[in-house]
Amino acid sequence: MKNYFKYMAILALGIVSCEPELENSIEDGDFYTSGEADFSNYVALGNSLTAGYADGALYLSGQQNSFPSILAEKFSAVQETGEFIQPLVNDNAGGLLLGGNQITQNRFVLAVGANGPSPARYTGAQPTTEVSNKFAGPVNNMGVPGAKSYHLGAPNYGSVAGVAAGTANPYFARFSSSESATVLQDALAQDPTFFTLWIGNNDVLGYATSGGVGEYQVTETNPALYGEGDITNPVIFNAVYGQLASSLAETADGVLINIPDVTSVPYFTTVPNNALALDAATATQLTQYFQAVSGVLTQVLIGQGVPAAQAQALAGQYAITFNEGPNRFLIDTPVTQTNPLGFRQMTEEELLVLTIDQGALASGYGSVQFTQSVGEVIAILQAGGMPTEAQVNTLFGAVSGIDDKDVLDSDELANIKDATTKFNNSIQTYADQFGLGYVDANALLTQLDNGGISFDGGSVNSDFVTGGAFSLDGVHLTPRGYAIIANAIIDEINATYGSNVPKANVGSYGTVTLSQDVQ
Repeated sequence: MKNYFKYMAILALGIVSCEPELENSIEDGDFYTSGEADFSNYVALGNSLTAGYADGALYLSGQQNSFPSILAEKFSAVQETGEFIQPLVNDNAGGLLLGGNQITQNRFVLAVGANGPSPARYTGAQPTTEVSNKFAGPVNNMGVPGAKSYHLGAPNYGSVAGVAAGTANPYFARFSSSESATVLQDALAQDPTFFTLWIGNNDVLGYATSGGVGEYQVTETNPALYGEGDITNPVIFNAVYGQLASSLAETADGVLINIPDVTSVPYFTTVPNNALALDAATATQLTQYFQAVSGVLTQVLIGQGVPAAQAQALAGQYAITFNEGPNRFLIDTPVTQTNPLGFRQMTEEELLVLTIDQGALASGYGSVQFTQSVGEVIAILQAGGMPTEAQVNTLFGAVSGIDDKDVLDSDELANIKDATTKFNNSIQTYADQFGLGYVDANALLTQLDNGGISFDGGSVNSDFVTGGAFSLDGVHLTPRGYAIIANAIIDEINATYGSNVPKANVGSYGTVTLSQDVQ
């Protein structure tokens, strides 16, 4: 088996060791104007993507390069604005403390070991940001990592006392105006003149990153009953989002940003599902094994009274053929009448998660665990004998299919696509209804995954580590990726409000680095 991080070292060194020289200065030249927009008090609402979260944590330099921070800097070029205040953490280690105890993990760094570079949690310093030490005063960046759509209007979501009980969000608890305040209330209390709203990604992301272990809530209308890995009911999402957009649009102009297809990010596209690399001898061995499984199951079913033709058809699905070179992994499935052994080979579109144990893959996870006992059963079959019931169980039990938590199967992908489409339809409807700007982040991230996006002096894409757009958690963006988002928002602002806001110099923002010195 290949380790898919081991080949990244040379590529990563080549990409992150230099920055492109820009042919043209973004800031040169023309007269800038705010047009019909008023940027004097810009407030950003959203989740981790708004907060500047990256590399699996919220840390100082990530916040300083959040897309709202980039926007605020550009707004100041066209209009006199107040200070854009973010609830900055204390360090670049990431991680939060509650009562002196660490409650969230440090950021990832790219640790280079014997098998090449791979993400590892930073251990060079302890976090120093204490949740109970409230950030003083109102803030303009109200991005709350972990927030779902319905959390922005939820009372007590910023309660410090509720953090320990698991009923509140530690990131919002740091800067909420009171224990009972909502994110939306605190945003409106600032009387914003302009806003961005990017929320909803987490309403489907937890389901995806858990391998679809949660549920797609299509009937339950009470979010309090949802699990962390559930997809929000689209009817509830529509109602909640409508309230958020309506409340903000009564106060200010702004831009709504839709939800990316989460399956296009490196968390789901880095480990290929056809990475079962076999030599000719092993491919033959596996093919013979599954022919044996099919033949034995046929006899078992006939012995249970299943007609021979039906038994052969049912067992035939397990006569899987393997070839020298790349082959698709096997995954576990529920045991049903049509799949009595509870496994199958992956299809082309199905996805493995970034966090899958690659050491286990190299040892037979997703394939077959050959043991001496399994070999003995196959020898009996090759000699024309019939194994005992215990030996049959040994034969069938050698299959080591990939667990549901490590894979998104076709049904789970369909749920994600359906919810994402419905969520985005709601967002666009409200943008049209309230005359707000609308940014298609879904199309933008899809473009990153299909060839990348060019800028003056270079390009970025969604390749893990080397592509430049995504951080080491495989979900959140790098500063350069956030600059791409900021520029898309600026394009929409200029088109919708007749503004002439200058765009960010994408090449001046950083990407993944091999350095583990983050302080």
